[in-house]
Amino acid sequence: MARAMTIARAAEQAGVGVETIRFYERRGLIEQPLRPSGGGYRHYERETVERIRFIRQAQELGFSLCEIAELLALKTDPNADCSDVRMQAVAKRQDVDGKIAQLEDIRSALDVLIARCPGGGDLSACTIMDAISERWNALCGLRADRRGAAWRRTGCRRGQRLVRTPGS
Repeated sequence: MARAMTIARAAEQAGVGVETIRFYERRGLIEQPLRPSGGGYRHYERETVERIRFIRQAQELGFSLCEIAELLALKTDPNADCSDVRMQAVAKRQDVDGKIAQLEDIRSALDVLIARCPGGGDLSACTIMDAISERWNALCGLRADRRGAAWRRTGCRRGQRLVRTPGS
């Protein structure tokens, strides 16, 4: 059993922590070796280390653990072919493209906020803080009560709470 190793050695070989291996075991991505009947440490095979490396590489490409489980299943499916894996990669790239578009929108919005900012002065006159507050209010459905003295949150995922307007 020259190829078998302890969890610490397997973690070192795979470039992860021991807790990562345990996490992958709990998630069903790798099998936990049986404890030897005479006691002692569980032994991990070289194939398990390779599987852990595969998981890490897939994570670095942006695949979720669920998607990685699907890739691992394809890897062991004798009826699967490269087109199945390609479809997974194409779907992931589409997700990435969507995230890039969102980040570009965020960058554009920040560019506008920065351009409108006077760059100094009292914080109460900060155009960036005002814009963020207005955006948050719009997203969370804030509206004034009958007296106009306070704002009431309606339908915001962060919960219901009362927010007073300046001067109220």
